[in-house]
Amino acid sequence: MAMRASEELAQGGRAAAAHGRRPDQARSAEKGGLIPPRRGGLSPLDPAWEAENPRGRPAKRPGESIEGPRRRRPRGARRTPIEALAGDFQAKRLQTPSMRVDDFDFHLPECRIALSPASPRDAARLLHVDGPATGDFTVAQLPSLLRRGDLLVLNDTKVIPAQLAGKRAARSSSGAVTIDVTLIRRLFGDPDLGARWRAFARPAKRLRLGDRIDFGDGLVGNVENRDGAEAIFQFNINGAEFWEALARVGKPPLPPYIARKRAVTPDDARAYQTVFAAEEGSVAAPTAGLHFTPTLFEQLKAAGVATETVTLHVGAGTFLPVTAKDTRDHVMHAEWGEITAEQAGRINAARAAGGRIVAVGTTSARLLESAADEAGVIRPFAEETDIFITPGYRFKAVDALMTNFHLPRSTLFMLVAAFAGTERMKRAYAHAIERGYRFYSYGDACLLERAKGQ
Repeated sequence: MAMRASEELAQGGRAAAAHGRRPDQARSAEKGGLIPPRRGGLSPLDPAWEAENPRGRPAKRPGESIEGPRRRRPRGARRTPIEALAGDFQAKRLQTPSMRVDDFDFHLPECRIALSPASPRDAARLLHVDGPATGDFTVAQLPSLLRRGDLLVLNDTKVIPAQLAGKRAARSSSGAVTIDVTLIRRLFGDPDLGARWRAFARPAKRLRLGDRIDFGDGLVGNVENRDGAEAIFQFNINGAEFWEALARVGKPPLPPYIARKRAVTPDDARAYQTVFAAEEGSVAAPTAGLHFTPTLFEQLKAAGVATETVTLHVGAGTFLPVTAKDTRDHVMHAEWGEITAEQAGRINAARAAGGRIVAVGTTSARLLESAADEAGVIRPFAEETDIFITPGYRFKAVDALMTNFHLPRSTLFMLVAAFAGTERMKRAYAHAIERGYRFYSYGDACLLERAKGQ
């Protein structure tokens, strides 16, 4: 049986974020008045945004040469002091503390990996970690663990049906070839042409430049370029027509540790999406947000806990393992994030009034920290972030963090170790494993109080 293209996510290659949202999409974040409406300018996917922001495109990064030619230094030209650092990666490497990745390893029995979500969503278990103390609760009890005046900050990104299966026409008597594709990044291009996407393809070696892949229901992609397991597809349609076709033929891009064990079901389209999702662009769900229900939002409001949304489009790089031995040698994937001036104002006002900023998920936490100045004030933000948070980082904006249980040796476990302490998190995870908590995307959650001295 052919392997899914999503398995490429765990086999190497530097993934990039699929970012942006439909140009024609109506704002729909206010679910029953519980989530404040979004306001802001143009989407980074809107051709008009590109025209007004010629320097605002996501920068090319290592591994993205297939998107276009790179400028070469004139022969004989001398390197500047910045270039002597061998580029952006080396500069960031010097800022990242050197730690052994093995220090963030732990044993996780395979039986603890959740293959399906809790039902109802807020029936998932919740481990409260407050200093050395731990408490076992459910997500439905979250209001009792927060304080009046606290502000929950949720990521309202929407997972796109990025998993596609298409047919490449036969070149010989061997017949047509099935090509599995996982869209990973929306690319800029001529708005009069079809949508352009960077994607993982399998088997990529069966693709040539100019190949036409028929995904069914009127959606066709031409291979514009290929580099290893990645390819760039120029589709035959764009805008609303493209998104509607993708909704008909695409499937949710389940994490590889789930996709390897079972097939995607119709229920996954609903389960692998938060109830407040509004801004299309992710190829992975902000999993801590999956636990929330309309009823839970009503109970939070009654308890005096406010909610705010921001947007960080989760990329395929979230599934990539850390293969380096030292944290300095890991290349962090970049993801597009946005906090409008209105959202930043409400977040800052909540903190100024004495409330805590409670990030729901590591994606919200990374975005908040990217947008915060040294005093912890959130500034409007609309760009990519590749912030890499490891122990020693001083959190500026996030006071508490609700998040799922993460993979060993992952950047996400490093983040929670930085927030609550490495040994404390290892003890908390050992407690969770012993008590039968369920791990990863469809698993249970924990509520972490920030370590003293942070």
